[in-house]
Amino acid sequence: MAGLLGCCAKKDEGQPRTPKQYAIEDLASNLSISAAGFNSDESKVLVSNNASGIFNVYELNIADTTSKPLTASKKESFFAVDYLPKSEQYIYSADQGGDENTHLYLKSKTDSTVKDLTPWPKSANSFAGWSDDKKAMYVSSNQRDQKYFDIWKLETASWKPTLLFENKEGYSPSGISKSERYIALTKEITADKNDLYLYDRNTKATKRLSNDNEATWYPLAFEKNDSIMYYATSDGSEFSYITKYNINSGKAEKYFEDKWDVVNMSLSENEKYHTIFINDDGKNKVLLFDHATGKAVSFPDIKDADVLNVIISPSENNLLLTVGSSTSPANLYTYNIEKKELKQLTSTLNKAIDENDLVKAEVVRFKSFDGKEIPAIYYKPLQASKDTKVPALVWVHGGPGGQSRVGFSNSIQYLVNHGYAVLAVNNRGSSGYGKTFYKMDNKDHSNGDLKDCVWGKKWLASQDYIDSSAIGIYGGSYGGCMVLAALAFQPEEFKVGVDLFGVANWLRTLRSIPPYWEAARKALYDELGDPSTADSVRLKSISPLFNYEKIKKPLIVFQGANDVRVLKVESDEIVAGVKKNGVPVEYVVYPDEGHGFVKKENQITTSKKTLDFLDKYLKPKTTEKAG
Repeated sequence: MAGLLGCCAKKDEGQPRTPKQYAIEDLASNLSISAAGFNSDESKVLVSNNASGIFNVYELNIADTTSKPLTASKKESFFAVDYLPKSEQYIYSADQGGDENTHLYLKSKTDSTVKDLTPWPKSANSFAGWSDDKKAMYVSSNQRDQKYFDIWKLETASWKPTLLFENKEGYSPSGISKSERYIALTKEITADKNDLYLYDRNTKATKRLSNDNEATWYPLAFEKNDSIMYYATSDGSEFSYITKYNINSGKAEKYFEDKWDVVNMSLSENEKYHTIFINDDGKNKVLLFDHATGKAVSFPDIKDADVLNVIISPSENNLLLTVGSSTSPANLYTYNIEKKELKQLTSTLNKAIDENDLVKAEVVRFKSFDGKEIPAIYYKPLQASKDTKVPALVWVHGGPGGQSRVGFSNSIQYLVNHGYAVLAVNNRGSSGYGKTFYKMDNKDHSNGDLKDCVWGKKWLASQDYIDSSAIGIYGGSYGGCMVLAALAFQPEEFKVGVDLFGVANWLRTLRSIPPYWEAARKALYDELGDPSTADSVRLKSISPLFNYEKIKKPLIVFQGANDVRVLKVESDEIVAGVKKNGVPVEYVVYPDEGHGFVKKENQITTSKKTLDFLDKYLKPKTTEKAG
């Protein structure tokens, strides 16, 4: 569980009450914030937030917690990347209308000049770190070949790019050693297996570190001396653990494991500390260690909180923490390690909202059709009782292979606040619950995974405070496909569907994946099916578009016009098809969005139209809206 309800809420636990009901504009006035890093004297931090309605870059003063805007974009979201070392300049990233062709830009705090550091047409570019001497920046870019990402080095004195690693074999470059001698590479094989390689730029040799077992392998960190690399693997285990690999001897030894997936490890600037992240039943668990001794270091205990990110300052004295909960958007804190001083820098929850009126997420489990235990994140409305039965939604995450986690969502809290229970199902095929569970939906989509959603609905219906005749299904991307599949293949189970940019035609989606997904294409086809083989028969049979005539329940669809993952035509055609059935269908297209909606105005519209739709078609007519 997560949240910051405190003692007052404990007294009312289990006792239904009608909370104050908030407009979506109230929740949209919450601040969404992310941290990029400290400035050189560690007095300020570079952040992105969406106070202006879209994301812009700000500088936050640690002493008085005031924020100063550094950019003022009104059209595209700008995301902070980092300060240019020992400089008043900073780097941010942006694409055009959600087209995912992200570029990196350099700007000064003192003038309005902006320099595109990656001015290559139709390219996707991402920051890949600083050189050890801080005089160069690494960039991962597909500018040479749209299908593959190379590593480029840009000297900060001239910003002239030089090719550090040319990727012609479909690798994913995933880490650069401090000396630049070694580059860690991964290569997708199937959805459940990949390879890990170490490329030596001196000898031009590529050494395979993985084996033939069904396992995943991901590089995490290099030590400065070029002799040690850390990576996470699930080799011989249900869950991933950290391995310490000696580059010189070739010896690999288990370094850290847990009963859940150990998903990340990072080293501080001079290797005084390292952090470890564990995906603990849908919530982060973060540990801090003295790197030389391996001894645990005191880490701040923030009640009911979920530490989403940790940045260790260059001096290694301070931590910049991103801390979330299910009842508040993430906040930023600094923590002085020696003094054990914790300071909250932001307050992201709108002051007009009482956190006690929001709902704390809880992890639940239910049995599915075959007895398999399915985990889920559950939000129960405060007003729900045997005497005040509430409608409900099964909520399906993206993917395939995603995971619903304990955390804050304006969309979920808005619906729950207005009396809708939400069960975010982690159906078979979700990550975070072991590799056996993860591969259970391979080439079985719209069957076992869909039945898990149906059995989630049955679990909801069995709660004495849920109106069993008023349960709908909601999802985006893969989750949107599950919404359409539920209405087509289990037409009597759900009363309505809310589809955000869901796949309607698997054949087209798999044939039209973006060119820069080339490295993952084979693994994607292994999990879902290859549309150019006999798999096409099954892919067509599970595509909602070719089964639209079975959809008889009300549907609302949201789509970004610039979506490169699920093309707008997918939503156009399913809407046109379902309308032929005489079923109520609503359709909203955003001309300035891609795969996911980042502009507050569009998020507000989506939530408003969703609630209006649910109130009209799902909520029982006898149920009065509280408040």
